[in-house]
Amino acid sequence: MVTALTWNVAFLGSALRSVEAADRPEAVVNSQSRPLVVSALAGGLLVAGVSALPLTVAPQQAEARPAIRRDSFVAAAVKRSGPAVVTLETARTVNQSSVAGVPPALMRDPLFRHFFGIPRSTAPRSRVQRGQGSGVIFDAKGLLLTNAHVVEGADQLTVGLSDGRRVPARVVGKDNLTDLAVVRLEAPGPWPVADLGNSDRLSVGDWAIAVGNPYGLESTVTLGIISNLNRNVAQLGISGKRLDLIQTDAAINPGNSGGPLLNADGEVIGINTLVRSGPGAGLGFAIPINRARTIAQQLVSSGKARHPVIGIRLSPVPRPTPTSPVPPGAVIRGVQPGGPADRAGLKVDDVITRLDGQAVADPAAVVSSIERRGVGASIVLEVKRCQELVTIDVKPVDLSALTPG
Repeated sequence: MVTALTWNVAFLGSALRSVEAADRPEAVVNSQSRPLVVSALAGGLLVAGVSALPLTVAPQQAEARPAIRRDSFVAAAVKRSGPAVVTLETARTVNQSSVAGVPPALMRDPLFRHFFGIPRSTAPRSRVQRGQGSGVIFDAKGLLLTNAHVVEGADQLTVGLSDGRRVPARVVGKDNLTDLAVVRLEAPGPWPVADLGNSDRLSVGDWAIAVGNPYGLESTVTLGIISNLNRNVAQLGISGKRLDLIQTDAAINPGNSGGPLLNADGEVIGINTLVRSGPGAGLGFAIPINRARTIAQQLVSSGKARHPVIGIRLSPVPRPTPTSPVPPGAVIRGVQPGGPADRAGLKVDDVITRLDGQAVADPAAVVSSIERRGVGASIVLEVKRCQELVTIDVKPVDLSALTPG
């Protein structure tokens, strides 16, 4: 029995060596032994009453690994609206005095030149000043949005598209108070058009994608989040503007001005306008697209925008003590003679506490609310006057109709 078992194992080992030898080119295996080897391996051997167990090799299970996504929501968003982002190249002629410190207007005066003995050859010389910005096409008719400061004073305007086309353009209208302008492409289309989103649905923490041409570098994309909503320009130390801005940490650099701020779906939610430098650098600001859309419609229809005002100058409510928080509301510090507020009976030192039933947080909230109501809409103000609450109705008028006092 022991001898038979030993022979069985020895034979099986010999068969395995025969199979290994068959894999080598120089090996020669007897064709008559192949069936025996195969049957020994597949079915086992029965020698001297001892059964050889069949050789079974379990197939190795391949471990399933999750596929790694190579695509990006940023790439998809830019693909949706990126083709509508354009470069604006401006050219303006400026007169430059050849004498340092002397205004060009004086250099054109022959009496001034004669009195100081300035030869005629030193008359003011003109030069072409070039600039660049970004924009986004929002209408299939070839209308695009950009910043007013991008096209300010431009004598010549050329638009570069992402497909390589360079098209002459002209300014349809601009509004310096909101720093918005509409430009029309002066060539037949078709034109790529960006999808406009709804800036009223934004939340702090939403993705923000800035697209533009900073420093002349075309098709630049930066990613960040929305870090604040309704940031008033007065908080940034900017006067002469009427803007509540979207604040983002997506990089917005010189040349990005006028380009779009996109959401994660590739919709335009703002028009890039400002970047903060110095202390607090790294913050960019964009005009909400809902506000930009309203201004653009007015610029296209009439060439100018309307800004409702009631003719008052406001300041925050004074603190009761130096360490206490600023109370809510807005103090009237000036009333325009003959303006809507004056005619309605508002007075200096009145404290506006509510507007159309809504509590007023600060002066910026009053201005924003009046702006949203529009020209001619009746507004109900609740003011505190000498510890007495007074309700006053007032109708805003367009800023252009208000005579400076």
